[in-house]
Amino acid sequence: PVGVTTATFGVARFDNIDSTTKTDINPGAATDFWQARLNTKGASDLYVLQNTIVPGGTFGWHSHPGPSLVIVKSGTATFYMADDPTCSPHVVQAGSGFVDNGHDTHVVRNEGSVDLVTVVVSLVPAGFTRRINEPAPANCPGLPNG
Repeated sequence: PVGVTTATFGVARFDNIDSTTKTDINPGAATDFWQARLNTKGASDLYVLQNTIVPGGTFGWHSHPGPSLVIVKSGTATFYMADDPTCSPHVVQAGSGFVDNGHDTHVVRNEGSVDLVTVVVSLVPAGFTRRINEPAPANCPGLPNG
C-alpha cells in the first residue's frame, strides 16, 4: 500500500457462527421480510478498521480470505477487479458502501483530491492474515501495484 494509514478499532475471535434473523418490514404482508444469515464453520476473527488513503494513494492489488463490508465515510473510492477483462473502474461515493466477498483480487485507489476514509468490517478464518498481496493482473497494465 502507498499513502494508506490504518487504525484498528477492534479484533475479536468467534467460535462457529450460525445466526439467522428475519424482520417484518411491512406488517400485514405475510411475505415482506428483510432477512440475513451468517454461517461459519470453524473459528473466525472479526476486524473493524478505519483506513485513510491520501489522494493518489492505493492499497495495491490484494485479496482477502473472507468477506468484508466497506463503508466509504468520506472521499471517493475507486476500485478495479482483476477478473474484469476491461479493467473498468467502480466508483463508490461517501455515504455508500460495497461488499468484498473474499478471494477476489482487486485494488482500491483514491483517484480524488481529498482523503478517502473507509470503515471496514472483515470476517476471516481464525489466525489468517486479513490481506493477501497479489500481483498486478495483465489486463490492467495502467494500474501497477502500490
